[in-house]
Amino acid sequence: MTPGPIALNFSEANSSEIFAQRLPQSDDALPQVLTAVVTHLHAAIRELRPTQADWRKVIEFLTDVGHASDERRQEWVLLSDLLGASALVEEINSRRPKTATPNTVRGPFFRADVPQLALGSDISRDGVGERLQVSGRVEDLDGEPIANAEIITWQANAQGFYENQQPDLQPEFNLRGLFRSDVDGRFRYRTIKPSGYRVPDDGPVGRLLGRAGYPLRRPAHLHFMIKAQGFETITTHIYDGSDPHLAEDAIFGVKQELVRAFERHDKGGPCWRLDFTFVMVRSKKGAEE
Repeated sequence: MTPGPIALNFSEANSSEIFAQRLPQSDDALPQVLTAVVTHLHAAIRELRPTQADWRKVIEFLTDVGHASDERRQEWVLLSDLLGASALVEEINSRRPKTATPNTVRGPFFRADVPQLALGSDISRDGVGERLQVSGRVEDLDGEPIANAEIITWQANAQGFYENQQPDLQPEFNLRGLFRSDVDGRFRYRTIKPSGYRVPDDGPVGRLLGRAGYPLRRPAHLHFMIKAQGFETITTHIYDGSDPHLAEDAIFGVKQELVRAFERHDKGGPCWRLDFTFVMVRSKKGAEE
């Protein structure tokens, strides 16, 4: 009887190598990705040397993150954002000329089902907060307007909460809207001035990082996603330049080119104004991403 292959003894020294040996040798990226992840994971375990009880706490934390995620709250996205993983992935995958609008992370409060509205509409469905008039332009690297660009916007209210955080307190789709730029690439809408806020700390992610002393503040901002045929999609923020927490944004989204002054105008009643330009880069694939 021919003996079968002899299994190597699993040990602290060879744990990741033994894992890698069990995966097929192929050009498929998945085995390579798994090997890289397990190699780094095992290296961290060897460095930190957790007890069995410590590791059970890690598993319990990850379980809690899963339980805290649903159709209105994405705790896994929050974890990725606060660890800087989301921002790093954006940096790697959206390298653009300096004159183009940079990407930032989408965040956990995005909704894809936002209704389309006419230019000039008011996205504040409850009217609570200081009035803000937003206008802007979508153009290419040569300064040429991009007509019919899809502009999705969403933001927190004056108390720092998104509509899907407070489904019983805010109207459906409050402070959200989808607009399309006109023939000159321009768009405009009305809203209220957003507030900065503390990242949700009522879930496992916020509680963990809060205990570690991590700053959980986000400066006041508006979210945008801009799509146009033949151009790279922009997902970004516009930040209030007067916010005192710009230097410690919890999800690493602040870039100087995204900071703008919210200008106050009191003619006809208190109101703030904001105007800016999004600069898009043509897709290397020549199609909308």
